Amino acid sequence: MDLSTITRWNTALALTVDAQGSAEFFPALITALREMLPLSYPQVWLYHRDLPPQVVYHDIPKHAIPSQIDEYLEGPYREDPFYQVSMDNPKGSIYRLGRISGNLKDSVYYQTYYGDTGTVDELVFLSKLDDGSVINLSIMRLPKQGEFADSEYQLLYSLAPTISALIRAHARNQQFAIDYLIQPGIDYQVDQAFKTFGSSLLSAREHEVLELMLKGYSAEVGAERLSIALETYRRHRKNLYKKLDINSQADLFSLFIASLSCVGEAKGEDPLSIYMA
Repeated sequence: MDLSTITRWNTALALTVDAQGSAEFFPALITALREMLPLSYPQVWLYHRDLPPQVVYHDIPKHAIPSQIDEYLEGPYREDPFYQVSMDNPKGSIYRLGRISGNLKDSVYYQTYYGDTGTVDELVFLSKLDDGSVINLSIMRLPKQGEFADSEYQLLYSLAPTISALIRAHARNQQFAIDYLIQPGIDYQVDQAFKTFGSSLLSAREHEVLELMLKGYSAEVGAERLSIALETYRRHRKNLYKKLDINSQADLFSLFIASLSCVGEAKGEDPLSIYMA
């Protein structure tokens, strides 16, 4: 690495430190990484055992959002090796997809989802938070960029502890905690929310479909669990989207998470009816 690259990195890193606790933190951190090497589709995910994943930040072109986010949230995230390692008490601060997935191209995850995303390599900087949730900063490579070279991975490996520590420090900011992190008693709240969320607006069958969607099951698995045809399942999904005034599974997850704050006030009824009042 030459002196000019180190200088650009240090300058960008200083701006990242100054941006901690603000909405500019992740854009500044990604800008710093781009000073070191080419990357694509940077995205920041918050994973928690009891909730669907949340997109904290991304810099993905509009045309790639359906495959990178919307389809991922339809269920493939459960098979994502990064999600699995994040939920398995991770020890490291950087993971490369090819090194934790074994024969990636032979996996269900690759054949039903990842192979269609247009990426050829991916790694994440992983930050485990005090409440057990995990933040992953993912960076990818497209075919025109090629896979990460060993020298590039070794460089990122050397930076990973610093990047992970910066993300953890940012996550301790009060506003980040309010916006994203899970509060004490969330297990009970989530259980109640799964049982009641949307029940005031949906039919009993639509609510069953809704609960399976919130738990991350694909349409195929959901239809099988309810012993209904796939097209019937999709019709129920379309109807509940209309009743909840949303357009995607990402919208559904966001609405569900936002309504959690109303579970206590709802006292066993639909928290959504209070949130939308």
